[in-house]
Amino acid sequence: MLIGYARVSSHGQSLDRQIGALNAAIVDKIFREKVSGKTVKGRPQLERAIDALGAGDVFVIAEWDRATRSMIDGINIIQRIADRGAYVKVLDKPWLDLTTPMGKGILAFLSALAEDERERITRRANEGRAIAAQQGVKFGRKPKLTVTVRRRRSGTDPVIPATLR
Repeated sequence: MLIGYARVSSHGQSLDRQIGALNAAIVDKIFREKVSGKTVKGRPQLERAIDALGAGDVFVIAEWDRATRSMIDGINIIQRIADRGAYVKVLDKPWLDLTTPMGKGILAFLSALAEDERERITRRANEGRAIAAQQGVKFGRKPKLTVTVRRRRSGTDPVIPATLR
């Protein structure tokens, strides 16, 4: 049985390209989710896809970085799939035969590259936030209480005499 998995990072993104590739590979079932790829935690459809694998089944994914952006998570996914007696097939890497030790090693290397890319994305985002903060950009949601109500509650409202506070 061929079990497919497709993931994008946010709800505004489309799974269509990955679903098309998985359908072209004639997978039997596709698990889909829209969630960050930073970690495999909080990815219920990935868990369901791996749990659905039996001996001899194949976990099919359009691109490896859709499964993980972490070397350790990538190795753990490969190991979990192997423990079930199943295999991994990455459609955009047809030369990658994950039924061999060499293929598994190459996939671990690709997972390390995906992790590096994730770290670079995070670094750039943090640098952008720091620059925005220096320029006075306010982060977070707007306060629900007005300035006057906040001052009154904190006891710093100059309109209310100190004797009445």
